[in-house]
Amino acid sequence: MTDHYAVFGNPIAHSRSPRIHAMFAAQTGQVLDYQARLAPLDGFAAALHDFIVNGGRGANVTVPFKLEAHALATQLTARAQAAGAVNTLSFDGNTILGDNTDGLGLVRDLTQNHHCELKARRILLLGAGGAARGVLEPLLDQSPALLFIANRTLHKAQLLAVAAKNSATCIEASSLEALAGHSFDVIINATSSGLGAVDASPFDSVSPAPTGEFFYDMMYGRETAFMRHARASGARVADGLGMLVEQAAEAFYVWREVRPDTAPVLAAIRTELNHQQQ
Repeated sequence: MTDHYAVFGNPIAHSRSPRIHAMFAAQTGQVLDYQARLAPLDGFAAALHDFIVNGGRGANVTVPFKLEAHALATQLTARAQAAGAVNTLSFDGNTILGDNTDGLGLVRDLTQNHHCELKARRILLLGAGGAARGVLEPLLDQSPALLFIANRTLHKAQLLAVAAKNSATCIEASSLEALAGHSFDVIINATSSGLGAVDASPFDSVSPAPTGEFFYDMMYGRETAFMRHARASGARVADGLGMLVEQAAEAFYVWREVRPDTAPVLAAIRTELNHQQQ
């Protein structure tokens, strides 16, 4: 029997998840099928129900359905509750278990793949939307000295800071403009600045832009304005491809109770992306 899994999103044709999970399955000897499924913007619940009744065992969820997946889940893991969003679903009878592996994927990529220490470091998190909220608690679990949340709209940054109940870490919030001249150890871009038709950096309106030792953009697949700014400053730079692979590995473990080796999969996906860009 082949177990069926899928990733739901809109758009979804660009997704690397089927390729990643196919490599995980081959590596670990698991028999499964994993497909990308385009759900209508107003039809995610129906698409998910159809998948479940036809034998689906689990699903990943990407933009723009993570909040809806959170609402549809009949049970939530602690990390899904903290994130307020779901990117991994498991199906067992009438139970839909919602989980969130994004934050763990980010932390593993930073600490294991890039050897970027987070404990006792000053971290700047750019953005206060779902992507930022999804990684907040896992970042705080690393015991940084400071977690500074900055967003174009100050009120949203303040709400996210208030929601982060962690007395061991100093948490501050500000607008992007108030970052001028500040210095951090690690700067993480969780905004959608690189998604638009015109590539922009969150620092375009900030002068002088904040400095840091390591810049990380959750976007992957191309060099963003944020990354170009970081390289020009002489800092270390990384995109979010490793986060994608690491969160997928955690979802794979949730479903199959087998932890794949991410290093060869990440290297293969990186090579494929580089070839496509040439």
